[in-house]
Amino acid sequence: MTVVERLARELGDIVDTSASVLDEARADRSGHRSPGAPLAVVHARSVEDVQQVMRIASTTGTPVVVRGAGTGLAGAANAGPGEIVLSTARMTRVLEVRPDDLLAVVEPGILNAELNAQLGRHGLWWPPDPASREISTVGGNIATGAGGLLCAKYGVVRDAVLGVDIVLADGRLLRLGHRTVKGVTGLDLTSLVIGSEGRLGVIVGATLKLRRLTEGAVCTIVASFPTVRDAAAGSAAVTAAGVQPAIMELMDAPSLAAVHALLAMPAPVAGAAQLTIQTDGPAAREEADRIAEVLRAGGGDVVLSDDPAEGERLLAVRRAMHAAMATLGTTLIEDVAVPRSQMAAMFDEISRIEREFGVSIPTVAHAGDGNLHPNFVFEGETVPPHIWAAADELFRAAIRLGGTLTGEHGVGTLKSRWLADELGDDQWEIQRQIVRVFDPQGILNPGKVFSHA
Repeated sequence: MTVVERLARELGDIVDTSASVLDEARADRSGHRSPGAPLAVVHARSVEDVQQVMRIASTTGTPVVVRGAGTGLAGAANAGPGEIVLSTARMTRVLEVRPDDLLAVVEPGILNAELNAQLGRHGLWWPPDPASREISTVGGNIATGAGGLLCAKYGVVRDAVLGVDIVLADGRLLRLGHRTVKGVTGLDLTSLVIGSEGRLGVIVGATLKLRRLTEGAVCTIVASFPTVRDAAAGSAAVTAAGVQPAIMELMDAPSLAAVHALLAMPAPVAGAAQLTIQTDGPAAREEADRIAEVLRAGGGDVVLSDDPAEGERLLAVRRAMHAAMATLGTTLIEDVAVPRSQMAAMFDEISRIEREFGVSIPTVAHAGDGNLHPNFVFEGETVPPHIWAAADELFRAAIRLGGTLTGEHGVGTLKSRWLADELGDDQWEIQRQIVRVFDPQGILNPGKVFSHA
């Protein structure tokens, strides 16, 4: 009996071998695609379904790739020949909401935006705000350690998870973490699982740390600068002034021009870069006035609004970035982060790489936390060698500036070749050993993150 036959016998019609579904599981939104189709996609409905899949996979030595919405940007959930795809996208329940404890217990397949729609009825919200919030799952957010526009003030996924439930490679269920705000018993395995990209176990549940909905106004500031370096310096000046915006986003001239064209807006001033900033809470107006003062002192042309509808219209320019890049060609969307004081220097490096490699790299940044998204634009479906060469130089530049290969997208398939350069050989080997403790057979997401683990 084949593995697929055994899956079908024990799990029934949730085992899908249709050609279109198998083909879809080969790719995510990174542009990377596996060389062939997986064996089957199992649409798990429960923890028990996940455990049964892993028991079969463990017994037969069959690799398993865990997949949510498939919106990742690093190739971490792409499945290939000989692999089972374990989809948790149908596990969408909110199991518990505790306003008194500011926590919720959820299944991994619920969409980020849908979760917050449900929490809003309780006067609560879950702060992580990835750009893909309308289409990305909470389980995927946790698996990749996702971030988003609100990270500067409210933190990333790692700051908003109290515990995770995972199924190990052999089918055992572990409940990690706490329901308490404080908890230091034993090693922090919850933090280890966050951002582990499917290598340590299958996330089947999460206990989330919530906030009450923010009261008060929201003010939006848009500041135009003559160059991207000026805009980066402006964002650093805001940080140095001690003001804490909820959102601080930077768009360079090519990305800004592409969005204006997509939205049929008048073309921006040639070469101009833009900061979009929001403040919230009871002191929003006072903070916005202070930020506007700092930006004007740095040469920015500033517009400030406390009208919610106008604020959303202004922020929509930043949120349209990915769609605008798609109009320019095929895009390799990258994700480096540097210390905030090095933002201007990193933009200098991007300009140098554009000149030296003859490539276009429109870039946006979560300027409040130093996370940049350079977009390498090219023609065709396969990333050309000169684009990888330019990306290689960009990654190394970020590391030289004290930064990291990825702030929120993860390593996946695309960045595994550079991981040891950042970690160093000793740490890289220790991390590979940790993977083997959780998954001795190496059947969970093989070849991802650690290319040889």
